[in-house]
Amino acid sequence: MSTAIPAPQLSLQKFVGITTTPWAVLGCLIFGGFLGTLFPEFSKPLSVVGSVYVDLLTMIVMPFLVSSVIFSLQKLFREGGAGKVLGRLVTVFLVATFATALLSTVAANAVSPGSYMSDLDRETLGKIVGKESDGNNTVMALRTLEEPKKDVTLKDVMNSLIPSNIFASLANGETLKALIFALLFGMAAGQVPTRISDGLNQTLETIYGACQTLTKWINIPLPIVLICLSASQIATTGLESILAMGNFVLSFSAIVTVFLLICLLVLRFRSEMPMGKVISSLKTAFALAVATNNTATCMPAMIDGMTNGLNFTRSRVELLVPLAASLMRAGAVTYFVCATLFIADMYGRSITMNELGMLVALAAMAGFATAGMTGVVTVGLVGTLCTYLGLPFEAAFILFVAVDPICTIFRTSLNVIGSCAAISVICPTPLKL
Repeated sequence: MSTAIPAPQLSLQKFVGITTTPWAVLGCLIFGGFLGTLFPEFSKPLSVVGSVYVDLLTMIVMPFLVSSVIFSLQKLFREGGAGKVLGRLVTVFLVATFATALLSTVAANAVSPGSYMSDLDRETLGKIVGKESDGNNTVMALRTLEEPKKDVTLKDVMNSLIPSNIFASLANGETLKALIFALLFGMAAGQVPTRISDGLNQTLETIYGACQTLTKWINIPLPIVLICLSASQIATTGLESILAMGNFVLSFSAIVTVFLLICLLVLRFRSEMPMGKVISSLKTAFALAVATNNTATCMPAMIDGMTNGLNFTRSRVELLVPLAASLMRAGAVTYFVCATLFIADMYGRSITMNELGMLVALAAMAGFATAGMTGVVTVGLVGTLCTYLGLPFEAAFILFVAVDPICTIFRTSLNVIGSCAAISVICPTPLKL
């Protein structure tokens, strides 16, 4: 009798495993694209499915982040070597971010995506810009982007990092502030005697386990969510703007794909496992990145893949994943470089070597500033880079907004897989079982 009970669970695990493969994800996106093209009025309201799904995952992020960081950091301080791990973390994140900015600049400058636009594409983009510039909503959005030109003071920076009320930060979804609190609280809890802190450890471990279980349940309807999101996005933005920006989208996606392959090679080298095993271990995290466009919601799947799949030390991974999800923004850095150089090509503006060097530094710093940002807010930061290089951005803003649903998929995917690769460099090489 007991042997018959696990059968439905095994079939459910197999179903989730199949639906989160890259081919299944791609198939759902293509099917949703056809649905949005053929039945736009039916597809537009389907965006509510994606909104509800993202809200469900976001609901888990804060308790998961706080419990995992505090528990792991407390354990790390008791075992010793916390300073060494955190020092290596800072070094790897800085090197990886600036290396991504440099390689993106070299690749995008070589491809020059804006140089090969046809006259028809330029005419189409001009019409889109002209049409949208007449709308009040677009004018208001552009004015909103122009306002934050005031100097940023040290007080502003500290207010964006230090939570004055941790409960308000948790309620408002301020991930970076919650992370700072968890780091400080975890360090302090590591100094508390074990006999006193055992109850806290058990509570945190229970919260952590419950969040992982909830994530697995929520992953079950993922194929339906992918189809609905793809259909609603195509129905809303249309194919005209996507096709006109095709050179930029193709160039950006190609560069991201190369970076993803590099990250997979790093993971394969560090884990000492076959490439097939690496891909299989991270496929759920990749599928969530495509579905949610939110790095934070992928954290449970990242931890599961890095520990259960690739056998990295759980205590290290549980600490590093939330930090990497907030600070390792390889996808955003690549996007900033490609978008800035595309605008330069589109307006026939040549970029000097000094300006390329400035672009590398600015893109890397802007990447760190995107912690917790998604969507159009991230697009708006391209304007900051353009300002330093003397490039017009306001007219091109609406063009990037039109294709941002596609670009966000690649940005988030590289953020997630890039974070896993960085973590594999920080963690010791796993022992073979």
